[in-house]
Order: sequence, then C-alpha cells, then structure tokens
Amino acid sequence: MAVRTLLQDRIAAKIEAWQARVQATQAEGLYFFNQPVDELLSPTRVRIGQRELLMFASYSYLGLIGHPRINAAAQAAVARYGTGTHGVRLLAGTLALHHELEAGLAAFTGREAAVTFSSGYVTNLTAISTLLSRHDMVFSDKLNHASIVDGCQLSGADFVRFRHNDMADLERCLRRARPGAARLVVVDAVFSMDGDIADLPRLAELCQAHDAWLMVDEAHSVGVLGAAGHGLEEHFGLPGVIDLKMGTLSKTIPSVGGYLAGRADLIHLFRHAARAFIFSAALPPAQAAAALAALDVIQAEPERVAAVQANARYFRDQLRALGFDTLNTETAIVPILCGPDERAYAMVRECQQRGLFALPVISPAVPEGLARLRTTVTAAHTRAEIDLALDVLAQAGRAVGVIA
Repeated sequence: MAVRTLLQDRIAAKIEAWQARVQATQAEGLYFFNQPVDELLSPTRVRIGQRELLMFASYSYLGLIGHPRINAAAQAAVARYGTGTHGVRLLAGTLALHHELEAGLAAFTGREAAVTFSSGYVTNLTAISTLLSRHDMVFSDKLNHASIVDGCQLSGADFVRFRHNDMADLERCLRRARPGAARLVVVDAVFSMDGDIADLPRLAELCQAHDAWLMVDEAHSVGVLGAAGHGLEEHFGLPGVIDLKMGTLSKTIPSVGGYLAGRADLIHLFRHAARAFIFSAALPPAQAAAALAALDVIQAEPERVAAVQANARYFRDQLRALGFDTLNTETAIVPILCGPDERAYAMVRECQQRGLFALPVISPAVPEGLARLRTTVTAAHTRAEIDLALDVLAQAGRAVGVIA
C-alpha cells in the first residue's frame, strides 16, 4: 500500500505541476495553445472568435487546404462509402480506395509499394519497432521528431543518438557498432524545430559503407524540397538511396495519416507484422480520397512548389535582415529564436494582438533558453501578406527585446 501511495503521489505531482504551469501562463495572458479556429477564410487567413488573423503557423505548405478538387474527392468518397470502414485493414477495413492511394504514393515516392497508417506519429512508431528488436542497433539524429525517438525506444534495439546533422559523429557511432547487429540509421529530411535539411549524400555514403539501412522521415519535405516537391532525394539528385521513406498525409497533403514506401517485400512485412496496421482502424474514405486527390494536384500544379520555395527564401532573408536569429533553416519552417520561454510567450502575444497567428515552441520541446516562434510560410501567401507578417514580427520583436 505504501508503494502504491508513493506512485499515486508522483502522478499527482506531475498533474499538479503541469496545471500550475498552464494556469500561470493563462493568468498572464500568455497562453495561446489549443485555440479553436472557427472558420478558414482563405488558405492564409482564419477566424478565431470575432477576429481575423493572418496564418503563419500552418503545415499546409502548398496551400492545399480547401482546394476544390480535393474537397470534391472527399465528398464523393463519403457519398460512395460513407464516413468509415468496416474495421481494421487486415480484416474488413480495406477499400479499393486504400489500394489506389497506396499505388499513388508508391509512384510519387518512386518506390515499388507503399502502405498507409492512421497517423504520422504511429507510422514512425510502428516502422522502427517492426523492423528492429533486441540485439539490433538504431542510430538517430538528436533532433529527430519525438515519434522517431519513441519508435527507437519501443523497438528494444540499442538506441544510439548522434549529434545533429554531424556526419563525423555518425561515422564514429557506426564504426563502434556491434558486429552482426542489424543497423538502421533514421533521420528527418527537414527538421521540424529548426527547418534545416539532412545531409543525404553523406548519409547514403555512410550507410553503404557500414551496411546500414537508411530510413528518412519526409513529413516536412514533401511539397517543399525538389523541383517537383518530391522531397529529399529529388533535392539532392540522389534517387533511390533511401531504403524506407516515411511521410505524413496531414501537412502538404491536407488529410490525416502516414505512409511507408519502399521495396515490395519490405512493405509486405509491414502489412502483416506492423501492430499499428493490424490493430488500428483503416483511414476513413474521405481522408484517403483527399490524400489521393492531393497527390494529383501537387503534380498538376508544380508552380505551387516554386512559390513556397521563393516565399520561404524571401521570408528568411528579410527576417535575418531585421536582426532575427533564424538558426540554420533552409526551408519553409522558419524558427525565430527568442531565448527564455517567457519571451517567446510575450512575442506571440504581441503578434496575435496585431493580427498574426504564430505560436511558440518552448521547453521541453526545445532546450531551455532556445524557445522560439516556429513560423511557417506557404505557397498561398502573397508578397503583401509576407510583408505584413514581417512588419508585425518586427514590431513584436522590438517590443519584447528579441531585436533592437
């Protein structure tokens, strides 16, 4: 009973600590998480309550949310199939639509086959834990997404973290790998907190030299990297060097879910051994249809890819000219370093009061002292909207002391 009481006290302490942290920020008017968006006014503007805000926190990098062709595909799927399926994919839940989507994803990624899951987080979790087990080894960039970290831990494999984008450190880790162990190197293509890009040429060389598989999370690179938005391999001109591609259906592709793409035999394994596939309900028809239509739109409207790249370049350059620290971003994810958590909160308050929807990333999601606004720019933003956002950010930055 004493042990149980101790455990209950520890859980209660954790609950109370988080309540206190949230309540303190709410009391100071600094809590901006979980704001309900009442209406999408355009791909770049939202209504929250009675206020219209310019959206600079969206993952819809190509501005496809609300695209009429995608909306129509989702509506047609509901009319044909209803709002759900009959269960999990392995049993009664697979629709012809799921196979069409997976064939489309395989073609888009340049792979033999693909399989979809109910969320991007679950996709990383199940990919790594299905491939690896005890006595295997997984090598993960220190700034990889939490879902990758959790997948590495769940697998039971030896979990080795190398310094961020430091290929010399990765090489040192691979040289020390246990003989006979299966080896998997896993990285984000675009790192979600910093916006920088994985060093694919060197990653491919090291994996080849040390007999390791390479898995890349393309969540933030599809639609953003490469002339046609096909991601990291296209960006570097290295088709086929990634063994397993993971991606999401909830960012550039405006739906929900995730996917894995690779060799046919590898995808066959996931269809029959991945717990998240076997024991999770299938993607709803509307979401599968929306994702499939989005793939068609991305390929039919390549000007969107050029637009997001140009907009991101302009936004980054202008922020740096104003004196903001945007770290090493090269993409549409543009962190604006603020320092302590409190300053990031204050910066967000100043922005939202001026009509700009931006949000903070604070500890423990990033190290203490490196809190930031994680702004994002899309293909749908006009130059006038970007200039307006820059003006608001400059005013907010000066008001809270982020820039002089």
